[in-house]
Amino acid sequence: MKAVKLESEGGLEKKKIENVSLAKHQRSMVQPGRQEFEENRCSATWSTCQSGSSILEQGQSPVDDTGISSATTICPAPLCRQFWKAGNYNDAIGSKVNLQNGKNYLHVHPMFLHSNATSHKWAFGAIAELLDNAVDEIQNGATFVVVDKTSNPRDESPALLIQDDGGGMDPEAMRHCMSFGYSAKKSKSAIGQYGNGFKTSTMRLGGDVIVFSRHLHNRVCTQSIGLLSYTFLSRTGYDRIVVPMVDYEFNSETGKFEIYHLSAKEHFKSNLSMLLQWSPYSTEAELLQQFDDVGPNGTKVIIYNLWLSDDGNAELDFDTDTEDIRISGDIKKTVGNSAASKTLNEQHISNRLHYSLRVYLSILYLRIPESFRIILRGRLIEQHNLANDLKFQEFILYKPQCGGVKEGQVITTIGFLKEAPQVHVHGFNIYHKNRLILPFWPVVSYGDSRGRGVVGVLEANFIEPTHNKQEFERTSLFQKLEVRLKEMTWEYWDYHCGLIGYLVKKKHPILAPKHKPSLNMPDVKTKPVKLNQNSHVVLSAKGSDTEGLCTKRKGHNDLVEDESLKRQSCTGLNSVVAGHSLEAEPDITSNPEAAKLMEENKKIKEKCVEFESRKEELDLKVTKLKKEVAEAQSEYERLLGEVCLLDSIKDEKM
Repeated sequence: MKAVKLESEGGLEKKKIENVSLAKHQRSMVQPGRQEFEENRCSATWSTCQSGSSILEQGQSPVDDTGISSATTICPAPLCRQFWKAGNYNDAIGSKVNLQNGKNYLHVHPMFLHSNATSHKWAFGAIAELLDNAVDEIQNGATFVVVDKTSNPRDESPALLIQDDGGGMDPEAMRHCMSFGYSAKKSKSAIGQYGNGFKTSTMRLGGDVIVFSRHLHNRVCTQSIGLLSYTFLSRTGYDRIVVPMVDYEFNSETGKFEIYHLSAKEHFKSNLSMLLQWSPYSTEAELLQQFDDVGPNGTKVIIYNLWLSDDGNAELDFDTDTEDIRISGDIKKTVGNSAASKTLNEQHISNRLHYSLRVYLSILYLRIPESFRIILRGRLIEQHNLANDLKFQEFILYKPQCGGVKEGQVITTIGFLKEAPQVHVHGFNIYHKNRLILPFWPVVSYGDSRGRGVVGVLEANFIEPTHNKQEFERTSLFQKLEVRLKEMTWEYWDYHCGLIGYLVKKKHPILAPKHKPSLNMPDVKTKPVKLNQNSHVVLSAKGSDTEGLCTKRKGHNDLVEDESLKRQSCTGLNSVVAGHSLEAEPDITSNPEAAKLMEENKKIKEKCVEFESRKEELDLKVTKLKKEVAEAQSEYERLLGEVCLLDSIKDEKM
């Protein structure tokens, strides 16, 4: 979809009288307390991009208003509170798009807010989208993001708060945030990239969202307030998306925040009027009070009029656990041979992540800097490395190719769950740019015990996620990865199922390749490599689109030959980084494949150690720079205070 710009709209003089007359005629349909708004909204709701309400529109000229139809009032009945039924937008009285000067202008109708949000099937996926924006702000100095329950002061109904101390947004950035398809995130590590996540996620969680953002740059401090309200648009009959916004700028002479552009004072007043009419706050003082805990920069998002489930209860459950947010009625019933087994399966993280936000957020990111905290309802989220849940780990190197071109390399950590075989879970946790996309994705069927308990963790940056970041685009690269993960599961199971009590079966045909190893080495018989508890082997994948070393797998008997050779649960890929080595190396003089494997493994370990060392240096540098920035900011605020004090003394003397 082409980027949708925030266009200004003015010059509606020709239609003012007609619109006001229409508003008076339909006044009886409007709820009490909204009549004044209905009479004035057409004459004072449009403004420039700098300080007025924004109208989301594509291709509309800022000065051409002849093709813009007037907003009309429709049925004032309350908006449906069930999300999947809220798209029944009554636009029977809506205006038609006119043909002007031989051109059709594409208007973004309010119905699009709802239809666009249906890409999120899962409420937690929408919350994760908002957290991605905060995590992307780490590069701008963000140190925390808060997810909490708040309330709408108008009716004390629950609302969702998401707040961070990142760089914040200036007035222009705020309009980009409210626009469709625009994204200023150019960093390769940035999670967001489509410029659509804020709109889809907020509208999936509730009917309305208000955003407060403060931005400090080059000693210019601004604060902006924007309202994206499906309730406002549907109840007042707009045929396009109107976003009321007001902006302030700090005046060092007066020590107060004032209107961003005094020349747009009338537009400011009209937008402020809409904000006070439809937001949770009925006075300007209450609006500005929301910045009290924002600090010099940061963003606060409040989603209200939260959706209800089909049974009429709130979709987000704030009451069952005061330190968590849950999805009502989403506890899945699992299978098991006994009550204890069923309980163990139901309490496993693979099941709880579907209804507990605390559990889901604990695995949402593969890595989080120590300087950054995710705080849910006043309590810190403890990060959970899924690789730590695996026993008998192996690390498998996969080098995907497309059209003969290598797309990168991925190291998959694979093993049995610690609770296997009691827990009937298997699948792969696939991350993209540090963000979990597919949790416990079952690449093999649950119908057979073959593969049960085998779980893997990998970061696949060579494939692209869908817009809702809950799946991957089914490209040829993704399909090849899926095939390879099936092979990994069966291969690992067939060789190691005896470790968890299953009968070792005959090797799967896929494990008996007829082709030569990929290094063009002679196909020789090799002795299985015996591993002690601290040893790690990085294996390359056999089959299509892979490169590297090939070696025969360890058999069950070799792994449990005596107690000193039993494999213990490792701490994940970091164990490889730590540089553990083989205590009893195999005889590699007669095994060139094993020799190559050992050499490749050694090189990978050296690179990992080098990367870890470099990471520590960069972390120290970042900490030092943040400290310097904080000191500079403190000094700036001190000097600013002195200047304000001197100005006040000067004024008194005058």
